[in-house]
Formats: sequence, C-alpha cells, structure tokens
Amino acid sequence: MTLKLNIALDCMGGDKAPQIVIEGADLVASTNHSVHFLLFGNSKKILPILNHCRYLKGRYDLIHTDEAVSSDEKPSNALRRLTKSSMRLAIDSVKDGKADVIISAGNTGALMAIAKVVLRPLPSIDRPAIVTSIPNKKNGGTVLLDMGANIECDSAVLFQFAVMGRAFARSVLKINNPKIGVLNVGSEELKGHEHVKNVANLIRNSELKNDFYGYVEGDDIVKGTVDVVVTDGFTGNVTLKTIEGTVKFISSLIKEGFSSSIWSKIGYLLASNSLSKATKKVDPRMHNGAMLIGLNGVVIKSHGSTDGLGFSNAIKVAISLIENKINDKIIAEIKSNETAINNALNHNNSASKNSENN
Repeated sequence: MTLKLNIALDCMGGDKAPQIVIEGADLVASTNHSVHFLLFGNSKKILPILNHCRYLKGRYDLIHTDEAVSSDEKPSNALRRLTKSSMRLAIDSVKDGKADVIISAGNTGALMAIAKVVLRPLPSIDRPAIVTSIPNKKNGGTVLLDMGANIECDSAVLFQFAVMGRAFARSVLKINNPKIGVLNVGSEELKGHEHVKNVANLIRNSELKNDFYGYVEGDDIVKGTVDVVVTDGFTGNVTLKTIEGTVKFISSLIKEGFSSSIWSKIGYLLASNSLSKATKKVDPRMHNGAMLIGLNGVVIKSHGSTDGLGFSNAIKVAISLIENKINDKIIAEIKSNETAINNALNHNNSASKNSENN
C-alpha cells in the first residue's frame, strides 16, 4: 500500500505566486494519488484558483496567513519579524511532523536562513548547501553544489559538500560509485586558491578517495566528466545562471533561424520531433527543484520565475527524495566520514588561529 505524503507549499513565494504553485500542485495531483498538500498563504488569493482545479479537490488543507516574504526581503528580517509568513509556517510544519517536505519558489536567502534555524543542520554539517542535477551529454545529470547558499566556503565546508553530494548522486541518480570533482580554473594540480587545494587533499585522504576524479573545469559539468561537482555558492550560482542563460540564448537563435524564410520553416517541420526532444532535455522547467541539503528535514527551492509545469517538477523532485529517504542516506555517509569531517574542521580552526597569531 502506498503511503500518503504530506507536502507543504509556500503558496506566496515566486514571481507569479500563488497561481503557479496551485497549478503545479494540481498537475501532480492528476497523476499521483498518494499526495496531500498543506497550502500556506492568503486564502483570498488562493481560493479563486483552487476553484478551477479539478484534481486538488479533497487533497489539501489551506492554512491562511496575511504575511509573505517578498523577493527583496533581508533574510534576517524574514527570520526575526515574519514569523507568521507562508514560508515560515510551511517550514514549521516540517519541524512539527505535519509535513514530509516543504517547497518554495520564494526568497532563497530567507528560505535558507529560516530553514537552518528552524530545522537545524544535520550532525557534523556546518552549512547546508543548495544542490541539484544539471543535464549533461553523457549519463543524464551532474550533481552540482553549492548553488548559492554559501558565498564563501572554506575547505572543511567544501568537504562536507563532497560527502553530501555523493549521497545525493547515489540516491537520486542511482550511481553506486559516483565520481567527484572539485571545480577549479584548470585541471593542473598547481592551480586554484588555498581552499580548493586543501579540499582536494582532504578528499584524497578520506573514505571518498576511490571516487575522487580531481579538478574539473566549467565545461566538464555538461560533458558529464564526473557525477558530482563541488564548489562554493558564489561560483556555483554564477555557473548555473551562465548555463541557463546560454541555453535560452541558443534556443532563441534556433527559433530565429527557423523562422527566417519559408525554406527554414519547412526545415523546422521536418526536424520538429528531434528539436522537441532536445529542447525538453535542456528546458529549465523540466529540471526545476533544488534541495537545501544538510538539514533535519527536506526543503526544496523552486525557481522563482518558473511556471506551473516547472513547479510541478519541483514537487516531483521532493516526492522522489522523500521516497528515497535521502536524509537517511546522507546521515549514513556523514557517519562513515565523521572522522575526516572533524579532522577537516580541526585543520581549519588551527589554520585560523595561526593566521590570527601571525
């Protein structure tokens, strides 16, 4: 018998909320009969949309609140002052055991700040990260973390990302021995700043060593050179936005090219099936949904600019992670690397003290 999953949705987060959130939930409900939604947000804005949803009837609880976290809200203000916001109440529902997962397309900084304080990081994890799978040309996906939660990361934090990234690849991509790479400005051993060099040494001297590929560059992500790419949040976010922007740019060029003449339009009709498959593979909506990995609870971040289809895919990611018991697998990975994680933290603390003394 399939167990019912309770999914909390921050209905007020996102550029086109609550429309895209409710539409996404209705799409999922049309094919998945084991989900029940907890909808947090302004009932006056949500109910008119729900009235047009065929599949959500009897499949949700609506929890009204007037508060919402805006896209430009400072994370500290969202955490301290907006304690009744739709985002906060949705996260609280996971902490209280009322929901199995929470999904939001809202303010990323606020989501991370609130989730970290309310749910707390997993044992031995200093900073949670944002992780997802980027489409590649080799095996379907490359796990990338961090994608923006932590702008600056020392080697100890990067090592924790490597541990969690491997667990994510094993659980989501079903790769038993995922290859791990550290994002760098070159593959040569002499390149890179101190934290990049140090995390490479930490991985080589840990239980992860047999899965360590070495340094990788930006183009290796879509090549599928490795299964997991580890980097800081600043670099990861710039990398992700660059990939997405490039995909949109190339797509626009193709559309312009195929509409430039009658012959190109005929060519498009002949190639439409192949183009449709290729477009679907790189469409950001089809790969929407990034996990805030390393927390005592599953939190999914959706693109703020997505549509109902994109949000439905974020929900599907959440369902998959819960069904695969992602946090249990991460905890197991952490335990098997606990000594290495602690050694990395001690090494960084010692280095910091020496730097202060000097």
